[in-house]
Amino acid sequence: MMNRRRLLGFLALIVVICLGAWSVAAQEDEPGFILTGQVVDAQGAPVDEAVVTVFAAGEDVVLGEGVSGEDGVWRVALDREYDGALTVVIVRPHFETATLNVPAEKVQSGAGSERFYIEQVTLQRHVTPGFWVATLVFAGVLLLIILEKVHATTAALLGMGIIFLVHYLVGMEHPDWQILGFERALGYINWPVIFLIIGMMIIVAVIESTGIFQWLAFQSYRLSRGRSWLLVLILMMVTALASALLDNFTTMLLMVPISLQIALALGLNPAALIIPEVLASNVGGISTLIGTPTNILIGAYADIGFNGFLVNQTPGVILALAVMSLIVLVMFRSEWRKTPGGISPALYAKLAENGRIREPGVLWRAGLIFLGTLVLFVVGERYHMEPAVAAMAGAAAVLLWVRPDVNDKIKEVDWTTLVFFMALFILVGSIQEVGLLDQAAQGLAYVVGERLWVGILVIVFGVGALSLIVPNIPLAAAMLPVVSSLSMIVPGAGDALYYALSMGAAMGGNGLVISGEANLVTAGIAERAGSPIAFKAFMRVGLPVTFATLIVGALWLLLRFVIFGG
Repeated sequence: MMNRRRLLGFLALIVVICLGAWSVAAQEDEPGFILTGQVVDAQGAPVDEAVVTVFAAGEDVVLGEGVSGEDGVWRVALDREYDGALTVVIVRPHFETATLNVPAEKVQSGAGSERFYIEQVTLQRHVTPGFWVATLVFAGVLLLIILEKVHATTAALLGMGIIFLVHYLVGMEHPDWQILGFERALGYINWPVIFLIIGMMIIVAVIESTGIFQWLAFQSYRLSRGRSWLLVLILMMVTALASALLDNFTTMLLMVPISLQIALALGLNPAALIIPEVLASNVGGISTLIGTPTNILIGAYADIGFNGFLVNQTPGVILALAVMSLIVLVMFRSEWRKTPGGISPALYAKLAENGRIREPGVLWRAGLIFLGTLVLFVVGERYHMEPAVAAMAGAAAVLLWVRPDVNDKIKEVDWTTLVFFMALFILVGSIQEVGLLDQAAQGLAYVVGERLWVGILVIVFGVGALSLIVPNIPLAAAMLPVVSSLSMIVPGAGDALYYALSMGAAMGGNGLVISGEANLVTAGIAERAGSPIAFKAFMRVGLPVTFATLIVGALWLLLRFVIFGG
């Protein structure tokens, strides 16, 4: 009996599906033609979610309505029997309303086909009260972050909250105050970035627990034979390499305590080791997709993979690190004279004890998975696989094979940074939505024109200079749409301007202790350990390194993309 009921129910479902398909087919067979077009902004970029309403000319009779998609294309179905003139009205918040008149003869010629493309319509930006609210809120958040009055995540969440409250509480009554709704805001969050960071943080948390970084510190001291000038160069190389494979936050969290221990034992000012390390971390991370948060943002936005950063950035990074090393040796020369050289038996024994690999089996398995993840980054590009997929697969593999305490490893994910990123994406989305970034792009386009070499120099040095006072993560996030617009205008730009943004943001972040998030993390650890890094002490080394490396980075990009061609 039960089987018979199931059979009857299944047959009834089949009948319903067939009737639905017949109904859809019948609707498709109804007479009519598609009126279509495209909506773009002043830079030629597609405009989505523009409402297109088609009227009979001179009347209030609505013949059809549609909405533009991500490619800016809209479609409106019209009755094939209509052959009069049309009025097309295009409305989109933060843009001037566009009205397009289509003569009757055009409609009559188009009605004979299945699809009638009228023309591309360029919408002009409209400055509203919502524009000023979004701009002031974004500037206020940056100011709070710079002055360190509140935590960066708190500042970003506060700004995001203000944007939403103004949009809903004021904007629903007065449309000119609208900024960005919640559902559209979610579309601005770059979820591949979030999942890439989560996956890599889990893998690194497992690897760090093995003591590998303490072992590297011991080997650095052993190789230097106690010569402080050689020690700092080795530590800088270790830090730069680690930052290229991990991220500069994690690298500095691991390197600073070790460096403090070595510096105090040798009688050095800890800043003589720590400042060069953080400078090397910021620059070394430029080599790979996962090396700096700004590269992660740029890679996800511009669809630049692991290989792209590795091939196009690494030579410039190596040259910049060489120049940086010379500057560091000169700036801290008085510190190197404090130690005559030779290994301290007490320090050697202490580092050797701390530098033991605590869990070699875990290191072997986690290291193998980490290498496999890097291979997936490289190979996955061939199959159009997001780097986030490789990172999450690696995280799942390390949790499954190593079997650590999952709760502990999940807790080690820096959720504060992830929340900051999500709020920041929405804030940048708000100023993009109201047109602030379009105006910035127009200004840069006027300066750059069609000269790629000018674009590279403007982005590298402009972003580098701004990074001195504006933390490089929000700056890079805000600049991405601007660089995207420039890349479409400048002939042969390709990804060159995105690499210029990467160089400028990371190298500019070396100028002041407030310029980069890794700098602040490092300064916080050193202060808690009783060896604070003075603002002037960092600036004395950071500024010369910043301008020297910016010059080297810009010259490499000009050589790579202008002289040799992309």
